[in-house]
Amino acid sequence: MKLRRPKYLVETPTSAMNDIAFILIVFFLVCASVEPEDGRSQVIPRSEKNEDRQTSQSTEVGLTPATVTIDGTPYRLNEFQSRIRQILAQKKTEAERVVVLKSQADVPYEHWIAMTGIIERAGGIVTLLLEEEQTVNLN
Repeated sequence: MKLRRPKYLVETPTSAMNDIAFILIVFFLVCASVEPEDGRSQVIPRSEKNEDRQTSQSTEVGLTPATVTIDGTPYRLNEFQSRIRQILAQKKTEAERVVVLKSQADVPYEHWIAMTGIIERAGGIVTLLLEEEQTVNLN
């Protein structure tokens, strides 16, 4: 003998679901915005159209995992600090204090941050040298 189940016309209450979803969204937005930003703020100078004039005035620093160079001359860390201070102390204008930083891809982030910090404390303005692709048409 089969038992018949009664069919109820009752739905699960969903009126509070909108409130709960809204509270969860607000909670996660508040938690995400409280997280402090890591890193160090850095002012990057804007590029100029006349790059030849800028590179002739600026100092060029090269970073590899093992060495630091200033205009092609390698230095140890303690020598680098004193030498970059000497070079930047002689510069008078802001455009002369721009330091072009060439970094290899395998340079550790901590090394890069330490070197840019030394340059900025010495009074330099760090700018990055990015590789650009150029198309050459041969006629």
